[in-house]
Amino acid sequence: MKKFVAIATLILLASSALAQTSLPTGTALKMKLETTLATYSSKAGDPFQARVTEAVVLDGKTVIPVGTTVQGRVTKTTEPRRVAGKPTITLFPETLVLPNGDRMMLNATLVDTNARDGSDVNSEGQFKGSGHDGKDLTEIGMGTGGGMLVGGLIGGGKGLLIGGAIGAGVTVTHWLSKHRSTTLPAGTEMVMELSRPMVMNPGSGQ
Repeated sequence: MKKFVAIATLILLASSALAQTSLPTGTALKMKLETTLATYSSKAGDPFQARVTEAVVLDGKTVIPVGTTVQGRVTKTTEPRRVAGKPTITLFPETLVLPNGDRMMLNATLVDTNARDGSDVNSEGQFKGSGHDGKDLTEIGMGTGGGMLVGGLIGGGKGLLIGGAIGAGVTVTHWLSKHRSTTLPAGTEMVMELSRPMVMNPGSGQ
């Protein structure tokens, strides 16, 4: 009797294992962010949520349907001074919540967004905002021009050169002292890739 029970248990376990679906490492999850995140307001530990916008299909079967929720948290934000680098938002996805209520641990890394203007995602999955842009160059130019105008009114041609140098120096110092921020607004399209295989329960995509 005990031998029969043991055999039956092994059969059930084997059947369950065969019925499970495993998504391989590198599987892409396309989603839309539902939480606005910003370096000047978000901090480590803050939650974020996104919604899957394209079904994940394996062997002709939908295993992660559209509308599945991705939940996670912010692990780090940085706002360095402009000379020190780019502002950064680091996300840590934790849970996949299927439409039927099933919850699964999610191990994935951000690889891309539709945000442009000089932003990108590095090899560690960190969202990097832009560095200096046209507005910064305009700001420096206006400071230089303003200094030249004042210098010219006071000292003629020589004053133009001195005023321009002083204006540029003051403006650049001010520019370097400012912090660069970045934002991932709600509605941002993101792509994450599984960093390890993910086992799905039978019927999880239904």
